[in-house]
Amino acid sequence: MINKTLTQIAMRHHALFIDIRREDIDMESEITAAMMAFVRRLKENGFALTEELLHAMNTLSTDQLSALSGKIMTTMGLSLNWMPLVKGWTTPTGESVHDHVRTMMVNILGKKAMAQGTTLPCGHLIPEGTFHLERYNGCPFCGQPFRTANYVYTGQGSKLKELRLFTMDDMEHLLASLLTSATPLDATQADTLEGLIRELGTKSIEIIQKADISIKETTLLVVKQLIALDMEEEAVHLLKTPTDILRYLWFEKTGYKQIIEPRTLMARAKNAHRHFCESLDESEKAVQKMKEKLKLRYDRSTCRCVAQWLNKVKLSAKEAAEDMNAKRGMWVRMIHALRLGEYSRKTGFEHLARILDVFYKQDYTTWQGCLNKARSRNDATTTLTMLQQRPGFFARCLFATMLRFGSERTLAAFDDIADQLPPRLLVSLSNAAEQYFDTDQPRFARPITGGSIRIDHNPMLNLFSKNERDDMVKSVGQTYTKLMARHFAMQPTDAKTIYIDPALFNIPISVGDRTSTIQDTSCALMGTRFAVEGDAVRLFLQWGKGLPARHLDMDLSCRITYPDRADEECAFYNLVCTGAKHSGDIQSIPNNVGTAEYIELSLPELEAAGAQYAIFTCNAYTAGTLSPNLVVGWMDSAYPMKVSKKTGVAYDPSCVQHMVRISENDLSKGLVFGVLDIARHEIVWLEMPFTHQTLYGVDNNAVEALLLRLKNKASIGDILMLKAEAQHLAIVNAADMADKAYTYEWALNPADVVKLLYSDYPKRITAS
Repeated sequence: MINKTLTQIAMRHHALFIDIRREDIDMESEITAAMMAFVRRLKENGFALTEELLHAMNTLSTDQLSALSGKIMTTMGLSLNWMPLVKGWTTPTGESVHDHVRTMMVNILGKKAMAQGTTLPCGHLIPEGTFHLERYNGCPFCGQPFRTANYVYTGQGSKLKELRLFTMDDMEHLLASLLTSATPLDATQADTLEGLIRELGTKSIEIIQKADISIKETTLLVVKQLIALDMEEEAVHLLKTPTDILRYLWFEKTGYKQIIEPRTLMARAKNAHRHFCESLDESEKAVQKMKEKLKLRYDRSTCRCVAQWLNKVKLSAKEAAEDMNAKRGMWVRMIHALRLGEYSRKTGFEHLARILDVFYKQDYTTWQGCLNKARSRNDATTTLTMLQQRPGFFARCLFATMLRFGSERTLAAFDDIADQLPPRLLVSLSNAAEQYFDTDQPRFARPITGGSIRIDHNPMLNLFSKNERDDMVKSVGQTYTKLMARHFAMQPTDAKTIYIDPALFNIPISVGDRTSTIQDTSCALMGTRFAVEGDAVRLFLQWGKGLPARHLDMDLSCRITYPDRADEECAFYNLVCTGAKHSGDIQSIPNNVGTAEYIELSLPELEAAGAQYAIFTCNAYTAGTLSPNLVVGWMDSAYPMKVSKKTGVAYDPSCVQHMVRISENDLSKGLVFGVLDIARHEIVWLEMPFTHQTLYGVDNNAVEALLLRLKNKASIGDILMLKAEAQHLAIVNAADMADKAYTYEWALNPADVVKLLYSDYPKRITAS
């Protein structure tokens, strides 16, 4: 039997899973006819196989090959409806605002009896002399499709994506690397982690027991899976503080891996369900629904379980109470809802009783309070001494401390404890320094609840001249280089040579970027640059899979920016603009198979017009958030890509360069998912949520600030160059000539990439 979950996980790493040992593969086996047919089908969808995978799959039966083929086709969306609203949409229909206004007057203002035209299945009368109905697959007025398509194009892609072999050993290694990842997992990695724990069963428990899980968000995912497997005793060992317990309880309640205050969640729900049209505004209903969801209701078994967890916390009562202080208001409500006071009076819960007693009497001091007091007094000695007690906190407030107490003194104190820090924080500091100290660059933050907000610069920056601020940036860079060189120099290695794939210089190291979309066909890091091979880029949006027919309006849009004139937009309200054409605005979905929208971008036209960027976006026009399982991405090929004149279908899986899927827990209203740099013929994949109903809500300054931040980030290649220099490794030009080969395939597992900042591998790393 083909394991569908493991097959999907392997495809994210450009691989296919076969439950076979590598030493059992007959590399001289004769390829069967069924296998040859499978290879031809894969090629039509843009994939090729390595020789090792080809011979490994040669052992599969015809039924297994058929099942595997079906899973691949499902992942690539071949079973979905890819028919847009307009047939042959690269030729404009010529529809105008006048057509919509006249149709609205006839249908909404009750003038049907006075007009001649065609009545469509949706009930709308399209007056004569307006829309050319022969060009549409549905109603041009309300955007309801009447037909679906059961086919797509295949084989037009100019570049095949090579799939390699993934065995059970690779799956176990992947699980171990995700568990020990030194940065929070993105949605793709989190989904992979949960799937591996479920599918590997008892083996996953062994791997979990051996792993040193350092990231709290990863701990939550593991605890959730362990409890689902009735292994609460194993789970409790991972919850080491009261905050860990509160974080897990809130994760179960909200789906967020961070503790977000109820008022913030309600405000977000209200914003997401606002609508331009008052009759369609569901914001107040959404607030009430969120209030109901956040009510704390727990049964007796849960109450006793949490009481036992808190009672087993190894912190002293004062330490536990101090840990609880940051979320004191939430803890007060949790204590009441979980009946912890009642359990604290029972025999065997004495430690819980002491914690609650200290917590309610506030018989403790907080480290943060003492630090704030020292800062307010400008007591540099005390402040720096206290910050050295908590290196991670010191790193996060390093720049502000430099402004307050001077860069030389602060960096000297920081250097004393820097070796205790995870190198990812050092990379983050290096990435952020230039933007922090530059008062001319806008600063934007992406809160965990979505959207982007502008942050004011630290007012103390105005006390320093530009030269002084530049010196601070230079000092941070020198400190970073020195510390990273020291970090790599301390790592033992027997290698003498190293290979660095040139593609790794275009991939920023994944530090500080949280992505909430799921990638089913790759694991690209945000900021990865994709070279455009042809003269056209085709954006696509598919939504509604598995949902009943209803009104559900998702929009695909694109903004064309110019350095010397006003921007242009290609969206449902403007189907044609310079260098861009839209396939029409669909506002309702058919039953189960979903529907699609496209935008075609012509690079020669955009270049001739002097365009700078094309910003790709999708958003929910209807009240609410982006539809779960919505798929968005782009296609590119050196060969021309067809558009059906009969149906408008324009999807070809072999041309897909990148696509992502909206996860069930993603509550974004809109998403910027890519930027085409027209002069460089490159597309930068990024993920920037926004909270507006249309493209108008996208802030160009925020997009440019994110692009600049990604550009300034250290790339994987940059980090490897530092490693090579610190360890005196000679750089060679071929992977098979190197003692250590860092390839693009290796970079497909971001957790392994992050490990580069922590430890070295005992064995040679290659694409195979």
